[in-house]
Order: sequence, then structure tokens, then C-alpha cells
Amino acid sequence: MTEVFFNGPEGRIEGRYHHSKLTNAPIALVLHPHPQHGGTMGNKVVYTIYQNFVERGFSTLRFNFRGVGRSQGVFDNGQGELSDAATALDWMQGYNPNAKICWIGGFSFGAWVAMQLMMRRPDIYRFISVALPANIHDFSFLAPCPASGLIIHGDKDDLVPITSVEKLAQKLRKQKNIEIDYRVLKGGDHFFLEHCNDLMEIIGNYMDDALTQKNHKV
Repeated sequence: MTEVFFNGPEGRIEGRYHHSKLTNAPIALVLHPHPQHGGTMGNKVVYTIYQNFVERGFSTLRFNFRGVGRSQGVFDNGQGELSDAATALDWMQGYNPNAKICWIGGFSFGAWVAMQLMMRRPDIYRFISVALPANIHDFSFLAPCPASGLIIHGDKDDLVPITSVEKLAQKLRKQKNIEIDYRVLKGGDHFFLEHCNDLMEIIGNYMDDALTQKNHKV
């Protein structure tokens, strides 16, 4: 894992990057939770998602949104953070021009930003969304959702009611040409502090199945 800096829309962006030793390895971008509520790229859930990609041979980047850590700029209610994510993906693709597969992952606020980026970037093949804030943000922009993916939510989440996420997952499942794997983690709260190992297993199993099904083993 290497500390990296690259130019973003509002100045320097700080990240942590793992470059795969595999030739033409797939790439993955992981987005952190709300900057105004302590969210950083060092978050345990973000690191759990990141490690799943690394262990499966992906070149993987997590970074701090503007105004977090050593990233320059100030919080911009999601729009600026979406621009940061797009810039980070551009940086990844520029550094890995021969990568044929791109995944994106996000936790809470980061999952919301990730889903928006996916709508703008058809090169994103799959997504992993943990604790989608479906009660806070409008996800009607996923019409249609352009990629298959995994949605994970804790049944003890007291910030995002599970019913709001179930409603969104069911809506997405009705769309054609994609598959939505919706998993409920029993006992998990919004932050999954005691369930990172369970989270690691769910994500890992999903990735293994998805990569095998599409003959994209890495």
C-alpha cells in the first residue's frame, strides 16, 4: 500500500493505493462515509472493502474527499465529492490503461456517491454498497441501474431504517439485465464495529462468485 497524491478539482487529494502485481489487473475504487461525521479513508468498513479487492488481485484506491485529512478543499454536500471520485477514477484508469474491469465500493455517504458515479461511468462493471443511506438521499436516479452489485445492511442500523434499504433493493431487483444481491447482516449496526469479519466474508464470497460467473478470475 502506497501513499499517493493527485490533483483534484479543488486541489490535492490524498489516497492510499495498492498496485497489483498481476498483468492488466482489474481496478477498484472505494469511497468513505460522511466527511462531516468523521468519515475518512481510514474507516474500518472502507478498509474491509479495500482489502477484499486487494486480496483478489485488484489495483485498488481509497482516498480522502476534499477537506478530509490532507485533501484540500471544503465539504460540498456530495456534488464536489462526486467530482473528487470521478477524478480519482480517472487517475486510476490513467495509471492502469489496460485494465478491463472496474469495480466501485462505498460505505454510507460513500455508497451514495459511488452509485451516482456509476450512473456517469458505464465502464464500472460492479458495485458494493454498504449501509446505503436510502432514507436520507433520493436514489431515483438509478433508473435504470446500469450495473449489478451487492447491497449490505445491518438489521440493527438505527440511522438508516432497514425498511428503506429493502424498498430500494426490491425496486432495483425488478430492473432487467442486472442482478442485485441484497444481504442483511444480523446484529450489524450502521458502523459494523463488531461485524467487520462478517462483512469481509459476505463481500469476499460475493466477489468470488461474481468473478467466477463472468470468467474474470484474477
